[in-house]
Amino acid sequence: MRTYPHALMASIKNRTVQLVRQTPGRSFILYPVLVLTWELLLTQGRFHVQPPFLLFMVWGYLQYRLCGVYRMRRGGGGPGVGRPPEHLVATGLYAWTRNPMYLGHVIFLIGLSLTFKSLLAGLITIATAVWFHRRVVDDEKRLAKLLGPEYLEYKDRVKRWLPGLF
Repeated sequence: MRTYPHALMASIKNRTVQLVRQTPGRSFILYPVLVLTWELLLTQGRFHVQPPFLLFMVWGYLQYRLCGVYRMRRGGGGPGVGRPPEHLVATGLYAWTRNPMYLGHVIFLIGLSLTFKSLLAGLITIATAVWFHRRVVDDEKRLAKLLGPEYLEYKDRVKRWLPGLF
């Protein structure tokens, strides 16, 4: 089978658009590539990496990934807000924070910011955290309608973001 350049370019374009539209693609692929490119250009290839902060990136990604698998196994539904859970998940990390997957994204981005001491990554992290907060407020309304009183009790008992804080 022969692939023509225009078909290959169309495929790359479609995959790129799909990547940018999906939150994990932005957080875990697009933003790191943008930050690395920016830092390489800014420092002419001599930027310094702070290796201990790579652990935040690993932690954030694993939290996102493992909580997503856990949520789908326990609550049904699919990844993301397009297919919400069919049942309330209030165990595991969900017993401590209502949004461990979104929090995983933010932890990853904090790690990205600190690993590369990047102002751009810091700004992306702040913007993403604000965006997630707005998204969570909308998610909570949908989940209250979908899951009813059980969700409202859970919402009163478990903090939105950080245990014991907020």
